[in-house]
Amino acid sequence: MSQQPNPQQDPSGAPRREDRLVPRPLERPPVDPAQASVFGRPRGVDGAFDRLYTPDARNGKAKQVTLAPPPPESLAEAFRRPPDAPGVVLQRPVGDQGGAGATEAEAPLWSKPADPWRDPNAGALLGGPAVATEEPAKEDPEERPRGAMLSLPEVLFGRQVKPTALALLGVIALLIGAVGGLTGWWLSDRGDALTGELNIAEAEAGKERPPGSVAEVAQRVAPAVVSLEIRIGEGGGSGSGVVIDPQGYILTNDHVVSMAVKDQSAKITAVFINGARSEARVVGTDPKTDLAVVKVNVPDPVVVQVGKSADLAVGDSVLAVGSPLGLENTVTSGIVSALNRPIGMPGENGGPPSNYGAIQTDAPINPGNSGGALVDSTGALVGINTSILGGGEGQGGNIGIGFAIPIDQAIRISRSLIEQGSVKHADLGLNAASVAANTSEGAQVQNVAPGGPAAGAGIAEGDVITKVGDRIVRTATELTVVVREHNIGDVVPVQLSRQGRQLVVDVTLGSD
Repeated sequence: MSQQPNPQQDPSGAPRREDRLVPRPLERPPVDPAQASVFGRPRGVDGAFDRLYTPDARNGKAKQVTLAPPPPESLAEAFRRPPDAPGVVLQRPVGDQGGAGATEAEAPLWSKPADPWRDPNAGALLGGPAVATEEPAKEDPEERPRGAMLSLPEVLFGRQVKPTALALLGVIALLIGAVGGLTGWWLSDRGDALTGELNIAEAEAGKERPPGSVAEVAQRVAPAVVSLEIRIGEGGGSGSGVVIDPQGYILTNDHVVSMAVKDQSAKITAVFINGARSEARVVGTDPKTDLAVVKVNVPDPVVVQVGKSADLAVGDSVLAVGSPLGLENTVTSGIVSALNRPIGMPGENGGPPSNYGAIQTDAPINPGNSGGALVDSTGALVGINTSILGGGEGQGGNIGIGFAIPIDQAIRISRSLIEQGSVKHADLGLNAASVAANTSEGAQVQNVAPGGPAAGAGIAEGDVITKVGDRIVRTATELTVVVREHNIGDVVPVQLSRQGRQLVVDVTLGSD
């Protein structure tokens, strides 16, 4: 009985060894002659192209093969099998044909996932080390609490820090401070490119205030100008005044103090530039020229220097000093716009009208400037500010046309008020109105006082006076102004027009 062969054993009876590498069938496709002519060996060449290993024609010996140097130890260690691995290589030993003496089948080397160098499925990446290493265990922050921070006494005296470290720290601090100080000194001494000391070229004192300047004149005049406050119960008014005498006499306008003259309960207070206040009393008033004098009891007051209004010319520089709108010690500047401008103002509180030949100026004058000083470029008093165009105070502000009473007339009247308490003016003894007589402008006589200067000179009603002395008369106001510029008792020639004829008569001026 024949025995069936066992598929698990070879014909010799030994266990069959598992095939580890199965060769693929050899396939030799036909070669295209065209490609063979291009890629094939040249004619006459049977072996390889390299003649390096061909026998030497002279001695019949082959050249020695130059072997490559052994690989570095690091590469050998990386790519060879571990020392403790089993003694199995990738191929069968020489002469081993898988006979009966074959050992038990061994698992493929790449079946160990722990060795990526032997694993054909490992990713082809340049990353971390090929050999797996165990990561060190991370410390849990909760397992190791943070130590308490040391205070300054503990560092210095608690023996928590070595003395050598403290000394080194002190030396470092000193060095840092020294370097910082030297750097700051060098920058402050040589850093003028961007920063440095501030050198200011200061102007000399008084450079912009030479003698005769507005500022210099104002400094000398302002202490002699006072503000006058009039109080009557809950009401009152204000104005200005000028100290003209060391005994405390102040020259001002009649309309500034007229309410105090009418009401004995009124109180007048003079306020000086330094803020000192002194009670003033009325010495005398002249409503016909709108002038008044009051007196204060102040020791050694600053007195203004009095000039001459007759020396003024149109275009001269003047300053107006006073307290407009209650603003004390206000200074404005301008020029003399006109001279001998006849001004007639209605009387205050039912009094007689005031007439004067004024200095016209464009120096700003406002309500409250009344009674203040008008001075020339030397600081000398040449006028008393009185009114502005359009009427008296309270009828509008400055429009560039203001009027002042010439100081020549004001000083003459103030002297009479101080010495006698009243004043008398030269008078013709007639009433006139402004009219045009034929081709002549002048003041037409309305009536003549019996026995008066005009009647004695033969002036009759209806005559038109056109000139008094060397002054032309255009209006009735100008006639009054021109006559009052003369003294009582003066004999002046008066030119008049009577029924188309020009006559000149001499009149001895009387008193009003």
